[in-house]
Amino acid sequence: MLLARLLAIRPSDETQLILIAVVVGVLAALGYVLLRTSLEQVEAYFFGPLHSLLSIDLGGWRRVGIVLLPVLGIVCLIPLMLLFPGDVGGYGLPRFLEIVNLRGGVIRARSIFITIVAPALTIGSGGSAGLEGPIAQLGGAIGSNVGQTFGVTGTKMRVMVASGVAAGIAAVFNAPMAGVMFAIEIVLLGDFEIHHFTPLVIAAGVATASARMVFGNALMFDVPAYTLVSYWELLLYAGLGVVVGGLAVLNIKIFYGVWDLFESSRLPRLVRPVVGAALVGTVGIGLPQVMGGGYHTISEAMHGDLPWLLMAALPLFKMVTTAITLGSGGAGGIFAPAMFMGTMVGGAYGAMVHAIWPSATAPVGTYALVGLGAFLAAAAHAPLTAMFLLFEITNSHEIVLPVLFASAIGTIIARLFYAESIDTEALSRKGVELKVGRELTAMNALTVAEVMHKDFASVPASLDLHSLAQRFATSPWIYFPVLDHGERMVGIISLNDIRTVLVEEELAHLVVVADMMTREVITVFPDDTLNRAMEEFGRKDIEQMPVVARQDPGRVLGMLKRQDVIRAYNEQILGRAHGAYGAPMH
Repeated sequence: MLLARLLAIRPSDETQLILIAVVVGVLAALGYVLLRTSLEQVEAYFFGPLHSLLSIDLGGWRRVGIVLLPVLGIVCLIPLMLLFPGDVGGYGLPRFLEIVNLRGGVIRARSIFITIVAPALTIGSGGSAGLEGPIAQLGGAIGSNVGQTFGVTGTKMRVMVASGVAAGIAAVFNAPMAGVMFAIEIVLLGDFEIHHFTPLVIAAGVATASARMVFGNALMFDVPAYTLVSYWELLLYAGLGVVVGGLAVLNIKIFYGVWDLFESSRLPRLVRPVVGAALVGTVGIGLPQVMGGGYHTISEAMHGDLPWLLMAALPLFKMVTTAITLGSGGAGGIFAPAMFMGTMVGGAYGAMVHAIWPSATAPVGTYALVGLGAFLAAAAHAPLTAMFLLFEITNSHEIVLPVLFASAIGTIIARLFYAESIDTEALSRKGVELKVGRELTAMNALTVAEVMHKDFASVPASLDLHSLAQRFATSPWIYFPVLDHGERMVGIISLNDIRTVLVEEELAHLVVVADMMTREVITVFPDDTLNRAMEEFGRKDIEQMPVVARQDPGRVLGMLKRQDVIRAYNEQILGRAHGAYGAPMH
């Protein structure tokens, strides 16, 4: 008896999302483990046995051999580019943002495999790119595919994708709230309903715990203890924000300038990443710090182990090499390069101010740490993500004010000179405006199934019009699907269809529905978007239409009202948190 009661329990929509978010969190953490392990294995081979085989360790002129490392990595990637044309290589986060915000968040399963292999080969062999962007996309792809498996659609699919993104970033940094803020601020661009916040937090928490079981609490770079000497020092951090904001704008200009050079070149598309890898390797002969993710160099800067001049020069070279790697077609992200640039800028700035006011300022590593967050905030227009990230990785509440000052000012400066972030600029250049497009395509995020009425009324084809009129008089519906003896739809009839006949009392008893009904019925399927439904409403200027099964168009599943579609659209735009759209509207 107890078992029967338990089996009869059906969780609410929100509870179902939370349970699915747990699955997403575990799988996203597993995806992170696979991607990080793959990267480490590739890196260990290219900068271990292969490094020695090419005699690069011997130094001198033999260091020229370092050029071959990223080239060989890209050559290994070419078969994947041929197998999945258009899906491999380049900076993939803008395309990911478009899918999530404008195309319903449905991502193909093969993206999971591609997002593990391609960045591992590019970054592991020395390409100048980051792991975090691909991990965000990997988590999002996992969230989307888990959602598809459980039949999630519409706005809840975006929640699943965002949960996967939050889980992936949380697993990387052992920072669940930073992962949540990354998903909301960078991926969803702040367009988020508060009642969907819980699944993101659950997924991020589960992923963090799962990743810690494998890698422990250690990050991919060492973080120094944070100290704030005095509150007057906040003015210096504000100055750092100004410097970072200007350099973030320069970074965007260099990134897309190099991108344009490769796009306009006559080089075959498969040759471009090879040329790009060779150029990065050439820079790496003199400055090996710019190759790969740069996590070791970040640690060195934070502990004050790098000379001032080197820290001042590295950001510019990192900007160029990252632009070359991704602009030419290598795979990776800009999150780690942004952290690298910010760390170096902050370290160089900190060394300068510390030399001038040694007793009134914190060590160089402290400024490097704040610079990391500020540059990330300015480049991605995501100050809250930066603040939560540094708070969680330092476990220090004292860092909040310096990061807040530097990040806010850096973001303001960057926005003043460049309206788009480095992530959204690629889409803006294609004419895709996410913030405007999100409103224009709001109905593409909702499906007919989420809005249709299952408690509709139908009439038999043999019913006389007098009886039909009585049904119209007591029903909220002005359209009735007409069914045959086998309960299959053979037409539709509206109140307007019978108005003239009702005037003739005798005819009303003699004429049946089959004589007056419309046999060519405009219908929609449950998985159609509301945008498609509005197009169908407009074809004949009708107010209601049947929803039929895609595999069996004669079977009516429900009815859809134009006014409900409009109401759903308005709620989507206004962001009302009246509950999940998954419940039918009444």
